[in-house]
Amino acid sequence: MRTDAMTIARPVHRTYSPRRHQKREIIPGVHRRRPEPPATGTRNDHVGGKVLFVTTEMTDFIKAGGLGDVSAALPRALANYHDVRVLLPAYTKVLANAGDRMRVVGRTPAFHKLPACEIGEIQTEDGLTVLVLINAELYEREGSPYTDAHGHEWHDNDIRFATLSHAAADIALGRAHVNWRPDLLHLNDWPCALTAHYLDGESAGVPTVLTIHNLAYQGVFPPSSANSIGMSRRRTEHEPRGRISFLHEGVAKATYLTTVSESYAKQIIEPVHGCGLDALLRKRSLEGRLIGIVNGIDPSWDPQHDPALITPFTIGQWDRRRENTRHLREEMGLREQNGPLFAVISRMVQQKGVDLICEAAPQIIAAGGQLALIGRGDPAIERTIARLPRRFHGRVAAHIGFEEGLARRMFAGADFLLMPSRYEPCGLSQMYAQTCGCLPIAHATGGLMDTIEDGITGLLFRDATVSELRRCLQRAFRIFAEPLLLNAMRGAAMLEKRGWDGPGRQYAALYRRMLPQKAAA
Repeated sequence: MRTDAMTIARPVHRTYSPRRHQKREIIPGVHRRRPEPPATGTRNDHVGGKVLFVTTEMTDFIKAGGLGDVSAALPRALANYHDVRVLLPAYTKVLANAGDRMRVVGRTPAFHKLPACEIGEIQTEDGLTVLVLINAELYEREGSPYTDAHGHEWHDNDIRFATLSHAAADIALGRAHVNWRPDLLHLNDWPCALTAHYLDGESAGVPTVLTIHNLAYQGVFPPSSANSIGMSRRRTEHEPRGRISFLHEGVAKATYLTTVSESYAKQIIEPVHGCGLDALLRKRSLEGRLIGIVNGIDPSWDPQHDPALITPFTIGQWDRRRENTRHLREEMGLREQNGPLFAVISRMVQQKGVDLICEAAPQIIAAGGQLALIGRGDPAIERTIARLPRRFHGRVAAHIGFEEGLARRMFAGADFLLMPSRYEPCGLSQMYAQTCGCLPIAHATGGLMDTIEDGITGLLFRDATVSELRRCLQRAFRIFAEPLLLNAMRGAAMLEKRGWDGPGRQYAALYRRMLPQKAAA
């Protein structure tokens, strides 16, 4: 039963002053994905239903990973077809970036141990409406959306993200007193997945889409959390024993599930990639409720117009591209030489296969190549990477951390991008690289298979082992030694269409299938 702390009247609109203030910071055998024709019409020309896109990060305000990019781009692509608004927590950086643009437009009541919150509204410069869930105790903290400044998960993440999920359900059911009510909710990953649980059994029957960006992260908490977050304990056939899982609840109860590539949708219904949810996902797939839609990338990655690059270029301007390579070597302290430059732009974690790259580094150097790495992650892997420049001075460079401008210059200046991920739901880095004429070398898994055509727009190897990676590196050296072939592959990679128009149309079509007829019209 719902236990509201109090009945809340419709609020008066007002501006909001955050508890803390800080300087504004803007965070800026292979299947080939066929190019999509451009979308027609302009924003709101074909508005259908009202859609609330619920997320934990958005690059306009705060970004921890690829979800931030998706949450910034996909709602804008969908605005051609539906009335879309975004909901995310009012983290410290969100409030700092919003400044005086935000006004309070609603409130959510308390529920069990989930606190009451205010709802703010921000209009972006291009007209997208963003709702933010305001609660200083839960969200105004230093760190990422998920961890503190030392990389440790917040101890109350169950409360923080159950509050977000319940607020989304309140907005959908008209209980948040917001002067706008969605016909459909689009949820992203485990922090938002519990929304489907809170809506389960409600007479309003609001449909939900849950997008799984990475199945490995499931929001697992001890059973004692159930009482705190008001989660009923009706066990289902595939529920993990002795714990609760936010993602499990979403997978079991969302109207439709999507993943971020077609191949990943096929992989996660098998035990090797199913992370314990394969049986449930297989059931949903057999019901026709699991769909793979490949992510896109935004137009800022066009190397002809990217202000981060030393020398902008386009297809065929290979001399101008080589200028970026020369400047990148100088910036990262690499010696000038004629061999290929391999880049690694990645989280430094086991999933990404960075350990395989470290093992293969001596071969790259011995064959006349160079290696440039940027990223952060597992401290042990970081330490291994940090030793490489000392061992191969002038031939290996490493930046532990992340700086987006440098990452963009690496995509535009490196000859090859190494992505030996053990699994990869979609991956964005390979598409960033291709757009800049940098050929990805990747393990044939997940979205990497859907976005790289072996021998044409990049190179793929079958097994995530160092021996397979080494064989693929030998292919890369042979291609680099043939400039006509190298430039033909660069051109093919740059010609591929990777924008959000195609994915936006696919999601819009899914929404129309789910929406009540009057809302979808």
